[in-house]
Amino acid sequence: MTLTKGFALSLTLVLACVAADLVGFAAGPPPATGGVRLKAINSRVNSNGASLVIEASEPTSYVATRPDPLTVVLDFRNVGMEGVLNSIKPDGKSPISGVVIEPTEVLGAAVTRVRIALSQPVAHHVRSDRNMIVVEFDKAATQANPFVLPPETRGAPDALAALKPGSAMVGSTAPKTVSVSASGAVSPSSVANGQAPSTTQLLSLSPRQASYLQQASQGQTLTTPAPTPTKYQGHPVSMQFEGLDLKAVLRLFAEISGLNIVIDPTVTGSVDVALTEVPWDQALDLILRANKLSYIVDGTIVRIAPLTVLADEESQRRKLADEQALAGELHVVTRTLSYAKAQDLEALLKASVLSSRGQAQIDPRTNTIIITDLQNRLTTADDLIGALDRPQPQVEIEARIVQTNKDYARQLGIQWGFSGRMDAALGNTTNMAFPNSGSLTGRAATGTPPAPTNTAVNLGVPAPTNAVGLALGSVNGAFNLDVALSALESQGNGKILSTPRVTTLNNVAAEMTQGVQIPYQTSANNTVTISFKDAALQLKVTPQITAAGTVIMNIFLENATPDFSKVPPGSPPPINTQRAVTTLLVNDGDTTVIGGIYTNNTQSAINRTPGLGQIPLLSWLFKRDSVNDTSSELLIFITPRIIKA
Repeated sequence: MTLTKGFALSLTLVLACVAADLVGFAAGPPPATGGVRLKAINSRVNSNGASLVIEASEPTSYVATRPDPLTVVLDFRNVGMEGVLNSIKPDGKSPISGVVIEPTEVLGAAVTRVRIALSQPVAHHVRSDRNMIVVEFDKAATQANPFVLPPETRGAPDALAALKPGSAMVGSTAPKTVSVSASGAVSPSSVANGQAPSTTQLLSLSPRQASYLQQASQGQTLTTPAPTPTKYQGHPVSMQFEGLDLKAVLRLFAEISGLNIVIDPTVTGSVDVALTEVPWDQALDLILRANKLSYIVDGTIVRIAPLTVLADEESQRRKLADEQALAGELHVVTRTLSYAKAQDLEALLKASVLSSRGQAQIDPRTNTIIITDLQNRLTTADDLIGALDRPQPQVEIEARIVQTNKDYARQLGIQWGFSGRMDAALGNTTNMAFPNSGSLTGRAATGTPPAPTNTAVNLGVPAPTNAVGLALGSVNGAFNLDVALSALESQGNGKILSTPRVTTLNNVAAEMTQGVQIPYQTSANNTVTISFKDAALQLKVTPQITAAGTVIMNIFLENATPDFSKVPPGSPPPINTQRAVTTLLVNDGDTTVIGGIYTNNTQSAINRTPGLGQIPLLSWLFKRDSVNDTSSELLIFITPRIIKA
């Protein structure tokens, strides 16, 4: 019984409200109130065209629209028209053919409407000057044919265009005719036969706002897109407001555009604007942004609300969807992996598939992963495991290291010496008391003391392979001469080929080493430690097979060889090292060169006796010539081959 009484009381209140609306409808538009009124309307003609001057008792706000090419309408909210002086008469020199002043009602407010009829469709501009509103018209063509308005197009596009995925259509640029009856009903001519689109639609506004609406209609996060150049295509309007209620301004845009607009109760504020010939969609966009408002579309209804309200609603909607998605019974499945490692997949499943209620555990002994989650998440996890637990192809990497050496050496030298003696034993004294005897010999010792071989010029070839000697002497041995000519020429070619080869799985590093370890001693704190240094051929490679069948390789290749010829026995030798570190892309089975080094060393030397070694023709008796030419070349080749499972 209590419910029945409450229902009856609610029904009584609704009927009372409807009755009050009907009474207001029958009474017609309320009269204009306030002290502002229109005083006079007159026109002026000049060389640039014509202008219409509307004089008010004090500065006032207005809205200017152009419903069609031959009509300009100015609406004055809460402005009286009693006693206005209308001195407009048709004039062949002016495009203004007539002015009509009429009272009407817009959104429950009394409005004085000034309708300007034109004889030709000329451009117009509206400006305000203190308490006067001036409408300027361009000069009309003198010999233009009479302009006839086209018939009303049936099925013209509405201000709401059908939303298509990935696109947002803007409204028609055709002029709109908005007529307001005594009851305040709006009848825009741009509505297509009064039929509302059935799908979610977008406002005829900027692409920035359209993108925002599309996100909201699809349940996405409301994000503000990056600023982009905006093209507004609404018909131009002029308006001037000062301290006007924000909701009243938004309802005015509903009349201008013909849209069904619902304003959120939290929308508050006032509007101060002075706009002249601005597209109506741009004006609405600016007013919404200035007041931190946005909108969403539901069918043919546009809802305007603060950004915080829309964002909070979207957040609550997502939370509800998440809670609904997490509701359900948990299930457990086990998967034994064959190729992938369970610990690797565990982290991947937790990050990308499992819900907040889900768990993943592993058994390293059997390489098994145990998953607990909702049934739909288990299905997704099973598909992911099936895609990842697959055998990987192997890659065989073959490297070829080719090292060639060429050596050439030539040396030509001479050794000669002499000895002469004057002695009584030989019968060749000087016949003087002093010096009675003497000797002259070469002093470039070539032997080992105390029995050196006296040589005047010692420029022979060290360790010669060829030599010619000549010795001359007197009968009594008073004078001896010996000459030795030595020569050496050597030439050698060497080639070293190393071919390391290693096979590994896709994206798995492999290493191969072949060589020796050289020991060396280190001493620290009276402790001698023997350490080892690798001198070996080493290949490290990590291959990656691409979807195109090529191989990306990270390669480290080093060829280190000890050189015992340059150190005494028992000492650590130096290590000759060739190294290549690179990353490259190679087709399956192709061979590429990843490194090449060519060196050439040419040396020539002349040893000679000062002065005598430069005498023409005889200089060869006092000098030694040597030439050494050494060249080496190193090439490194790499070949990957994919071994398919």
